[in-house]
Amino acid sequence: MRMSDHQGQEAKASGWRGSRELWLAAAKQAFLDTGLEAVKIQPLASRLNISRTSFYWFFKDRNALLDALLEEWERKNTGAFIDAGKAYAETPAEAVLNLIGVFLDETLFEPRLDFAVRGWAHQSDAVMARVNAADEHRLAAIRSIFERFGYAPDDADTRARTVYLTQIGYISMQVRESLRVRMRRIPRYVEIFSGHAPTASELARFHARHGFRPGENGAG
Repeated sequence: MRMSDHQGQEAKASGWRGSRELWLAAAKQAFLDTGLEAVKIQPLASRLNISRTSFYWFFKDRNALLDALLEEWERKNTGAFIDAGKAYAETPAEAVLNLIGVFLDETLFEPRLDFAVRGWAHQSDAVMARVNAADEHRLAAIRSIFERFGYAPDDADTRARTVYLTQIGYISMQVRESLRVRMRRIPRYVEIFSGHAPTASELARFHARHGFRPGENGAG
């Protein structure tokens, strides 16, 4: 809805209105910290210390904000798989390292957000449909990697599901591993997922991308 003249005057009197990005960031943080019920206009306004009516400069209503939150999740978390699927790789092992890297970099993929949205989906058929669609898009991106390296369609599909469901299992079970432990396991994961062991140079590049120095982190 459009702001009324009275709402507009009140927003002007209160000064700064914030921005769409600010409201969305506050909504996401409240969602992650407390849950969906925390994503309400007045509590967010109080959190931001700005007028409640300022919200309506950027969103029609709470449902529009919730939809924007889902769009942000789709853009970032699903987009990360699409980007990884297009990333340069000389071998299947290197391509799988690119995929695993998605789960190690929260600037690319936010596991807490994925976990929270999946919880939300159990309360809403519409959100569940979006989660299911996102899963299919992610699987398609992973499948395309294996197909690009000549795997048969059924093999590519099974390997894609093995990669993806393993990693989503980490999130769903809220597994906590140190980076050292995860890095030690990754070469075997890659071999199982792709049928090819990563080379020393592929692992070295992967470690460098993720700021891991084996000697300093106590791993061999």
